[in-house]
Amino acid sequence: MAENSNNVNQNGNLIKIRSKYIIIKIFDNIKQNKLLKIINYNKKFQEFMKIKLNDYKNEFSKIEIEIIPKENIYGKFIHFYNQSVKSKIQIYFNDNNEEIKRNLIKNNDNATKIKIILSHKIKSLSKFFQYCKCIKKINFIKFNNYEIKDMSYMFCRCSSMEEIKFSNFNTNNVTNMSHMFYGCSSLKELNLSNLNTNKVISMRKMFSCCSSLEELNLSNFNTNNVTEMDYMFERCSSLKKLNLSNFNTNNVTDMRGMFKECSSLNELNLSNFNTNNVADMRSMFEECSSLNELNLSNFNTNNVTDMRSMFKECSSLNELNLSNFNTNNVTIMSCMFEGCSSLKELNLSNFNTNNVSYMSCMFERCSSLKELNLSNFNTNNLIAMSYMFEECSSLRELNLSNFNTDKVSYSIFMFHGCSSKLILICANNLIREEYKRLFI
Repeated sequence: MAENSNNVNQNGNLIKIRSKYIIIKIFDNIKQNKLLKIINYNKKFQEFMKIKLNDYKNEFSKIEIEIIPKENIYGKFIHFYNQSVKSKIQIYFNDNNEEIKRNLIKNNDNATKIKIILSHKIKSLSKFFQYCKCIKKINFIKFNNYEIKDMSYMFCRCSSMEEIKFSNFNTNNVTNMSHMFYGCSSLKELNLSNLNTNKVISMRKMFSCCSSLEELNLSNFNTNNVTEMDYMFERCSSLKKLNLSNFNTNNVTDMRGMFKECSSLNELNLSNFNTNNVADMRSMFEECSSLNELNLSNFNTNNVTDMRSMFKECSSLNELNLSNFNTNNVTIMSCMFEGCSSLKELNLSNFNTNNVSYMSCMFERCSSLKELNLSNFNTNNLIAMSYMFEECSSLRELNLSNFNTDKVSYSIFMFHGCSSKLILICANNLIREEYKRLFI
């Protein structure tokens, strides 16, 4: 195909390309041009084009990509403005060209302002601004799109984002909000009063790694249909209080890591939580190091199978009442109380450990515990118990009289760092040998 038929003018500031072969020829010499315009009709060409444009996306003062589909459908428009050189990238695309849009937004350091006009045909905003680390503010002025159902990863890792305004933001039909604000580490506040969450099923990692978020009002959230809340507030390390009194958790099955590393959280009331259907609570409160009390008397743990690291590194927790816990189906308790250094007593007389296989590091560094009665523990299926009481330096009496270690394969450093004054009540040879190795 001749260059003239493709309207290629390398000496001017306008290049129109309709051919894959032409773009191969001129792309490496195109930096001197101020404007690149690509008119494309071919899907295979689109695949090639988006890769090349991703390499050169910051080289142009203006790029226009026009993708004309066979059907007459509405497209989407995105405008980027660069403050220093007033550069503008204008992208036209339709629903079938999601990756073209993403490649030009992702990791673009030049764009500082975005204006978006969305077609009524759009059904997903998943990953729309993902990795758009240059944008600091977004204001949704007119957003009445009723078709959108997916907002997962929408602002994921927008690490410079300081403000998002949802003044007119329609989420009436959205079902997926997982990872929606994941990694928005510069956000200090977030007004979500206009969000309708009536149909949302997944809130997995919704606010995870929002490390600067100091307050969060979710009083308008309807969580009636939510089944996934795992890691929802993980690493919200600046949050001091969190009011979830309106949360309906009747259908939630996964709460693992829900408050993990909320290290500034000093108050948490979960008295309204219904945990009847929850199967996984691992790391649920891990590294909530500022919590000094936690009332879980309403928790139903009948279906929970995993409690590993549930209270790990809750170093300020000075009391913990788990008398209502049903552990019949739990198989993993590793690191469950590891690093609970302020706990002075712990009553686990109600614990059923018949199905537990892993207890390694379960009480490691519970340095304020003075006695621990585990005579009710059934360890017939136990495989691992290494470091189980390591550095329980204040422990003076430990009752393991019912321990069966026939299936245990890992028991090293079980009492490492314990005091020589520890009185061990146990007839089991393996455990007594591990004890003697340190103190006798």
